[in-house]
Amino acid sequence: MSSKIPYTKLGSGPRILLAFHGIGQDGTSCFAPALKSLYPHYTIYAFDLPFHGQHSDAAFEVISKTDWKNSIAHFLNQNNISRFDITGFSIGGRFALATLEAFAENIDHAFLIAPDGVSEHPMYSLATRIPPARWIYGWLMRHPGVFFPGVRIARTLKLASKSLVRFTQQVLNTPEKRQTIYRSWVAFRDLRFDIPALVKSANANGVNIYLFAGVYDSLLKPKAVKKLAELLPKNQYIELKSGHTRLVEHAAAWICTLFK
Repeated sequence: MSSKIPYTKLGSGPRILLAFHGIGQDGTSCFAPALKSLYPHYTIYAFDLPFHGQHSDAAFEVISKTDWKNSIAHFLNQNNISRFDITGFSIGGRFALATLEAFAENIDHAFLIAPDGVSEHPMYSLATRIPPARWIYGWLMRHPGVFFPGVRIARTLKLASKSLVRFTQQVLNTPEKRQTIYRSWVAFRDLRFDIPALVKSANANGVNIYLFAGVYDSLLKPKAVKKLAELLPKNQYIELKSGHTRLVEHAAAWICTLFK
């Protein structure tokens, strides 16, 4: 993994926020809508994760925690940053958690928005960790004529919600998008975390973790982050009346109340 991660700088507030976007997005498309709420308070460094945005040409390789730590250390050194906050949305939650694990002594607040990486869906484990299943997953991404009818059957059998099917169709409707999803799932699989140990480290270093979930989120339901929610003070776990796509915007509006 290259030590240089592309990013876009948004806003000019006094606090620093490192921001990691969701699957199929880039830093700007994910966090620009949050600027309305956060710009008086933050300068946002919105990173483009591997295979996304300015980083779409990243080498297809499994990313280790050490790789990620070195990349963030390089960024912090280049920008002379010593204290900062972090946020991660959806799959960007894995990178926020990896940053928290590596740099807890430098972080004041961690805002985790429907974060991936708190728990792991059995389907993700199957598709990324077992070689034969990983081959089948890759084959399905290359043959949408088989994949999409299967999704529709899952909907008919009520194994998938209408909104989940619609989201799947939107993020996988081109060969480029399917390749991005496949590479991301496979390459990010080693970003796994001992959540109780991570919370213990955060508490020891005075990091305030705020966890956001969407009541109407069919992609990452509140129960998927229960393991982390139960370890936080009640006022630091927030369920918002939002679906997945607008959760960052709603969370940003809540975050800005911390600075009033």
